[in-house]
Amino acid sequence: SSPNHIPHPLPLSLSHTGGGGGGREKNPSMATIVNTTEEEPMLAVVRSTAQLAWADAGPEVADPEVARLCAEAQQHLLAGRWLDMATLMLASADLLLLSPSAPDKAADLECILTVICNLVTMAGSEDEALEIAKLICAKLTHQPPADKPTLRIKVLFSLYNLLPSLSGKAMVYRKALEVAAAAAGKAAADCVVPTFKNIDAFVAYWGIGKPEQRELFLAITRILKDHKGMTKDYFKFLNKYLATFDGSAGDADAIAAAKEEAAAAIVEFVKSSDLYQCDLLDMPAVAQLEKDDKYQPVYELLKIFLTQRLESYLAFQTANSTLLQGYGLVHEDCITKMRLMSLLDLSGHCSGEIPYSAITKALEVIGLPCLPIVVHLI
Repeated sequence: SSPNHIPHPLPLSLSHTGGGGGGREKNPSMATIVNTTEEEPMLAVVRSTAQLAWADAGPEVADPEVARLCAEAQQHLLAGRWLDMATLMLASADLLLLSPSAPDKAADLECILTVICNLVTMAGSEDEALEIAKLICAKLTHQPPADKPTLRIKVLFSLYNLLPSLSGKAMVYRKALEVAAAAAGKAAADCVVPTFKNIDAFVAYWGIGKPEQRELFLAITRILKDHKGMTKDYFKFLNKYLATFDGSAGDADAIAAAKEEAAAAIVEFVKSSDLYQCDLLDMPAVAQLEKDDKYQPVYELLKIFLTQRLESYLAFQTANSTLLQGYGLVHEDCITKMRLMSLLDLSGHCSGEIPYSAITKALEVIGLPCLPIVVHLI
């Protein structure tokens, strides 16, 4: 996906045709709205939305409400009041969102919301388009987390592609992440995860500052945290998030809120079987843990892995076995990694060859003292 356009995670088809006959097709994976009158297409959508929203109320209640909404829409249309039109249409869509409707109504809702998104292209200015987008985002994010999250993400991607404003695109993308994170399900996460590989291009394209980048990276880590098979990406975005803090006075309040993520990054590094170097010790967001009552032991563990050897880890584990278990760290795995890191550290202090006796001492294994073995470094 390019920064200007995000592909839809699900199929969508919209069809508008004039003339008589026909009706509204219903398909579990694809919705089609067909206009069956010569009515202005936008008003036809308002009428269709109102009829769906009030379908269960009976004609005595429904007919006057449908007529009122259509008359209101006609006034907004003639006056070019697109923000008011969006408000009106979203109110009807809300009734659909809140109803225990059958699956066919969900298909109709998908298209109705996409048509509402198209209002941003009719706005008289970028500011008006942005206000319409904010209304739509508010409606889509303020729903029960498990209620149609993939549909709502799809509609937000439609909105992203229609908006001219770069700041607006950034805002809508963050809202899509918000929906995915709140849903806490694989299907919703799968809608947004493919876009993460282009996140650096997105950030450059939007031109957003450090605070916005920080919010973005944090949202991504919350999606990746429990996403199977994404531990490397989770660690990568934890690092991106923590790197947005430079330790300046302006970061003083915000950096304190990053302690949990800093500790999580340390734990992910220690857990990883193929990560042996990192920049965490150089990050102010991580360094603050050294003086934190809750996270100081986690910081100490990081220092041991990066600057000390196995004997230091074993002493730490003896005093903090419960803490390691609480973070899901397996002692045997930590020993294996610490031995490898001790060997790397040992090689950095030797030139040409490492005596076998030095290896057995550093790794705390029983050697063969009768054999004068050396390891040659390449």
